[in-house]
Amino acid sequence: MTSVPSKLYSDDVSLVVVLLDTNPFFWTPPSSLSFCQFLSHVLAFVNSILLLNQLNQVVVIASGYNTCDYIYDSSSDASQLGSEDGRMPSLYSNLLQKLEEFMIKDEKLGKEQSQRAIKSSLLSGSLSMALCYIQRVFRSGPLHPQPRILCLQGSPDGPEQYVAVMNAIFSAQRSMVPIDSCYVGAHNSAFLQQASYITGGVYVKPQHLDGLFQYLTTVFATDLHSRSFIQLPRPAGVDFRASCFCHKTTIDMGYICSVCLSIFCNHHKKCSTCGSVFGQAQSDTSSTSDLKRKAPET
Repeated sequence: MTSVPSKLYSDDVSLVVVLLDTNPFFWTPPSSLSFCQFLSHVLAFVNSILLLNQLNQVVVIASGYNTCDYIYDSSSDASQLGSEDGRMPSLYSNLLQKLEEFMIKDEKLGKEQSQRAIKSSLLSGSLSMALCYIQRVFRSGPLHPQPRILCLQGSPDGPEQYVAVMNAIFSAQRSMVPIDSCYVGAHNSAFLQQASYITGGVYVKPQHLDGLFQYLTTVFATDLHSRSFIQLPRPAGVDFRASCFCHKTTIDMGYICSVCLSIFCNHHKKCSTCGSVFGQAQSDTSSTSDLKRKAPET
């Protein structure tokens, strides 16, 4: 007979690791959704996840353009059911305080590294941190909640993170951790489309951002056990194209470095990532030797 804790942890108990995009280059006035509105939807969604089951766990990782860090962990917040001032739950106050500290630190690092004009968030770093946390949960014991990762992203893809992001995706696939994606940017994210497709997650690009909370609760609040008999939305197509490292553009065909797997749209004599010299000289030598052999015939 199955024990009660084992039954609970095998049915609908979830560990949701939320990757929160805090890139200020995206959350600017031209954006159709302000960061405050976006954050209000996310906080309500996090609260709903914790209310669905008392054993559910939520971890929030802020993903900036210079760094990423943990800003909330429901398992370590002993006072999440209380209230500090009688108006705002402790969950909100603690998360918002750490989020503010993180954004100040991220902005300070941006001023120190002003020469780097990075418009994308550190998706690769936040994915790696999420997988590290999940691995710690796996090794804590045989009874643990079913983990999944939810990427709340708005910034465009960073082609320079292509290899790191794909490594994280394949690591999640091997650990059987689905990566759900909710992209609120103008165009679809090829990284998140591939991540959700490879790991068996759900990719959604909301058409009406005013109803973001409804998208989050109806799609991403569903636990892994319930997904076996619930029909969730499927993307119309997945963009499997890669991004070149030289011009940061999406390409259909290109050249790949056999050492570090960097992708280039044009042939280069030397890899700009790892410094490996490509074998162009060999082909040149073979062509000159062929000319020398054909010379006596003429």
